[in-house]
Amino acid sequence: MTSIDQIPFTFLDCETTGLSPRYGDKICEIALLKVRGGEVQESYQTLVNPGRPISPGAMAVNGITDAMVKDAPSFSEIAEKLIRIIGDSVIVAHNAKFDLGFLSTQFQNARIPLFDNVVIDTLLLARRHYHFPSNSLGNICTFLNFSVKDEHRAMGDVVLTRMVLERFLADLKERGIATLEEIISLQGGLLVLQRNGEISLPPLLDEVLRSRSKVRINYISANRRESIRVIEPLEVTSLGDYLYLLAFCHLRQEKRTFRLDRILNLDTVDDF
Repeated sequence: MTSIDQIPFTFLDCETTGLSPRYGDKICEIALLKVRGGEVQESYQTLVNPGRPISPGAMAVNGITDAMVKDAPSFSEIAEKLIRIIGDSVIVAHNAKFDLGFLSTQFQNARIPLFDNVVIDTLLLARRHYHFPSNSLGNICTFLNFSVKDEHRAMGDVVLTRMVLERFLADLKERGIATLEEIISLQGGLLVLQRNGEISLPPLLDEVLRSRSKVRINYISANRRESIRVIEPLEVTSLGDYLYLLAFCHLRQEKRTFRLDRILNLDTVDDF
């Protein structure tokens, strides 16, 4: 059994041009924070030139523009440094399948051997052992009375993820759970890194699809007009080079499809 206090953790977050590497989306910012025994060993953050435009939906969330990444290094230029920092540490991320889906795809594209580290996903721990109103990183931090700064930027989310894991580990330690093997078991077992750009949805969208609950979206149409809709999501589907959300739209009183990269904001609706 491996005591948590002895383990090096690398907290990791990626900001991306869209939701799926399967459809050509890429990393546009990445941050890593390596910690052992509560002490920071190394910190790294950089914008990344994705070689493609950032979608309106992603830009609305993270605030990263094409101009900001124009002179940034490409992923292949930083890949070896990422491998060195991560080393044999335990990777920690919130909604790890999303970040690692992009990372594994881009490592493959750069013809660099993939890492095979143990992964802790704070989203899985939150879903399985807590009852937060929402399991998005920002909402968990707000519920825990953490100060939320620079949300949806890579290092900001890395810092929040570290705070959440440390709170979870303190809670679990009070229950007598203090080894890596026990934590892995609690999240449902070892996480298998995604290959070939499998789709992993943001936590809130994943949750409303499961529960069929209503959400309010800010949506930008093909002619750049923004509207607010209340919808009931039904499923995510693909068509051509894009992902679409099929939903019942209360504005039109019919089923409509919404391109995911044009959804600028998404919030749950308690009463409608």
